[in-house]
Amino acid sequence: MTLLSANAVESALQRAATGERLNADDALALLEADGPDRERVLDLAARTRDEGLALASRPGVITYSRKVFIPLTTLCRDRCHYCVFVDTPNQLLKKAKPAYMSPEQVLAVARQGQALGCKEALLTLGDRPEDRWPEARAWLDAHGYASTLEYVGAMAQLILDETGLLPHLNPGVMRPDELAALRPSAPSMGVMLETTSRTLFTEPGRVHHLSPDKDPAVRLELLENAGRARIPFTSGILVGIGETLRDRAESMIALRDAHDRHGHIQEVIVQNFRAKPRTAMQDAPDAALHEYASAVAVTRLVLGPRMRVQVPPNLSDPQEFALLLGAGADDWGGVSPLTADHVNPERPWPHVDDLAARTAELGFTLRERLTAHPEYVRDDAWLDPAIRAATRALAGTDGLARQGADGAVLRPEGRAPSGAATVPAADPRVTLSAPGGLIAAVIERAAQDPASLDDAEWERLLAATGDELDALAQTADDVRRYTVGETVSVVANRNIAGTGFRAAGGSADDEYDLALLEAMARDAVDLGLTEICVQGVVASTEAPDAYLDIARAVKSAAPAIHLHAFRPQDVADLADRAGLGLEGALAAMREAGVDTVPGTGVKVLSERVRREVAPGGLEIERWIETISAAHRAGFRSTAVLFYGHVETAAERVAHLRTLLAIQAATGGFTEFVPIPMPGWGVPLVVDRRAADEHRAMVAVSRLMLSGAIPHVQIPWTRHGLELSADLLRAGGDDLGGTLLDGRIGPRAGVEAGLELPVATARGIARRLFRPFRQRTTTYGDIPRGDG
Repeated sequence: MTLLSANAVESALQRAATGERLNADDALALLEADGPDRERVLDLAARTRDEGLALASRPGVITYSRKVFIPLTTLCRDRCHYCVFVDTPNQLLKKAKPAYMSPEQVLAVARQGQALGCKEALLTLGDRPEDRWPEARAWLDAHGYASTLEYVGAMAQLILDETGLLPHLNPGVMRPDELAALRPSAPSMGVMLETTSRTLFTEPGRVHHLSPDKDPAVRLELLENAGRARIPFTSGILVGIGETLRDRAESMIALRDAHDRHGHIQEVIVQNFRAKPRTAMQDAPDAALHEYASAVAVTRLVLGPRMRVQVPPNLSDPQEFALLLGAGADDWGGVSPLTADHVNPERPWPHVDDLAARTAELGFTLRERLTAHPEYVRDDAWLDPAIRAATRALAGTDGLARQGADGAVLRPEGRAPSGAATVPAADPRVTLSAPGGLIAAVIERAAQDPASLDDAEWERLLAATGDELDALAQTADDVRRYTVGETVSVVANRNIAGTGFRAAGGSADDEYDLALLEAMARDAVDLGLTEICVQGVVASTEAPDAYLDIARAVKSAAPAIHLHAFRPQDVADLADRAGLGLEGALAAMREAGVDTVPGTGVKVLSERVRREVAPGGLEIERWIETISAAHRAGFRSTAVLFYGHVETAAERVAHLRTLLAIQAATGGFTEFVPIPMPGWGVPLVVDRRAADEHRAMVAVSRLMLSGAIPHVQIPWTRHGLELSADLLRAGGDDLGGTLLDGRIGPRAGVEAGLELPVATARGIARRLFRPFRQRTTTYGDIPRGDG
C-alpha cells in the first residue's frame, strides 16, 4: 500500500469513527485496505453495528425472517449472465412446468409454511415476462390479468387473507402506479440495486447487457419512487459480478443517498456472487471472501449504525459466519424451513436451529423478525391501513416477531383450507367421472393441507391408476418443485457392511479387519468421497464394542469423513451386549466419531409384517424407541419403507403416520426412502404396471410428508437409472449415494458393483432440465475446496 493510500484509509477511518458522512473516495479507500488496515475497518464496522443495536434497544441480537419462497413465474424479459432462476417457454415445456404458479399451488406452499410458523411469503419472479414472451401474455389473458404485477397483487392478497402470512414482494421494476396498487397487500417490497455500473449494462458480453430492468438508472428511479410511496424497501449490492471497487463504493453511496432522502430503505443486502453451472459466468470465480467481508464492513460504515445490513447465510459456509458478523452484519435475511432458495438452488438454507446455535457460538442471540423491520412496523406512516392490523398481529411489543411464552415460534392465523377460500376449492363430496370415482378435491387437499386427509383418502391415492395417477404424480412433483426446489442431489459415499468385520482378520471376500478398514477410509478420501456408511449387526463372535472400534478406525484414518453408521438394530445390539443401555450406547457412538445413523433395519412399522417377512428384525416398538433416542441424542437419520410384499395400503399409511409422529417429536429425519422389497414385487393394485406402483408410492410419500420430512430419495439401485429418472418426476428430489466400492476392500453385498458416478447423476439431472448438486449426508453444501 502506498503512503497516499495509507493516508486515505486513515482519513476515512477517522471520519467513520466520528460519525461523519463518507463519500465515494472514502468508501473506495476502505475497500482497498488490506492487512492490519482491513482488520481496523472490520473492527470499526462491528463496533458501529453494536452501537446501532443498542440504539434499537436490542443489543447483541441478530435477526432473521422465517419465510416461504414463492417463485410466481420463472419467465423474464431480462438476460442476466449469472442467473439460473429464469426459464424460457421451451424449458418450461420440457420440465412440464406452468408459466405461472396457479392460485392453488401458491396456497399449497403458503399453507405449509403457515403450519411451520413462517410469517413471510417472499414472492420473487422474473421482470415483466409478458413484454418478451407471448406465452406469458397468453396465460395472463386466459386468467383475466392485465399484467404480471396485477397477478402478483392478487396472489399477495390471497396469501394474506387465507394464511395470515405477510407478503414481501420482489417483482422487479415497478412504476409509481404499480407500487401504489401493491402497497395495500404487502408491508414491504424490494429490488436489488446490484450495482450502479453502467459498463456492466451497456457493454456486450457483460452481465447485464440486454437486460432492460438492470439499467442502473431505472433501478435508482425505482428506489426514489418507493421512497415517495412510503414503502419499507429492501435493496442491496451484488459483489463479484465484474464491477470495480469504485463501482461498489458508488453503489453504497447511492443507496445511502436514497435512504437519506426518504428514510425507506429498511435493510441493505450485501450478497456475494456464487458461480452457477449452465450460465455465461459459470467459470467466473466466486467473490473472494476477504473482498466480500470488506464490502460488508464498508457498507456498514457508509450507511451507519441504524441501517440493517444483511448477509444471506446459505451463500457462505458456516465457518465464514464469524468473519461476516465481525464485519458488521446484523441480519441473516429470510430463511425457510420449507422451501429452497430458488434463485440459488445449489445453496440450501441452514436449519434455523443450526443457525441459532452458530449465532450463539459467536456471542449473539438470534431473533425472528417480520418482513418489515420493527421501526416500520411501529410507525403508521409506513404501513398501508389495509395491511396494518395483519402486520401488527404478528409483532411483539419490540416490533420483532411475536414469540410464545417459552420463546417458541408462533404460526400466523388464517382461514382453514376450505370452500370459504377466495379461490374456490372443490367440494370434497364431488367425485370425478374417472375410473374408480376418485374424489376430485383429495389431491388438491393433499397438496395444500396433507394433515386434513384421513387414512382412507391416503389409501385411495396409493391405489390411483390411469389419469388419476398422472394427476397425483404431477401434483406431487409440483409440491416438490415449489418446496424443496428443482435440484437433484447425490452424496458421494461408499457402503461397508458391519457383518464383515473380523478383529482377528478375515479370509472371506466380504470380511475385513481394522487395518483394512482404515485403508478403505483413506481410499474413500482420496477418491473425493464425503461419507462412509456402515450398517449391519457385527458377528456374535466379535467383542460387543466392535461397533465402537469400527467407528474409531474410520475416524482415525479419515477425520473429515462423515460417518453414517449403525441402524437401530445395530445400536440395540451394542446397547444390550455391551451393557451400556440405549443412552450409553448412543453417547459412546458419538464419542467414537459417528455423525448420523441410518434409519433402516425395518420393513414396515407393523408387528404383523415383521413377523411374516423379517422375524429376525428388531421389534417395531424397540425400533421406534431407538431411532427416537438417537434423534434426541443429536443424531439425524434417514427413514425408509420397504413396500411391495405382504403389507396393505393401510399399513403403508400407518407407517408414514408413525414417521410423522416421530418427526414432530424429534425433528431428526433428513429424508425418506421408499424402497421396493427385493425379491417380492407384489403390487398393491392387481395388474397395475410396476412403474406405476412406484410412482404412486413416491407421490404419496412426497405429499404426505411435505413440510415434515423434506427430501424423498429414489433408491436407484432398486429401480435402475431410467425408472429412477421417471420417479424424480413424481416427487423425488434425491438419488441417494454414489456407492463407489473404492479400490480396496470387500466386494460382497447386495449393492456391490453398483456404482453411480457423480457425472452420471449429473447427466440424469441434465436430461430432466434440473440443476444438480453434490450434497453432504445431511443435505448441506460441500464446503469450498472439498468437492
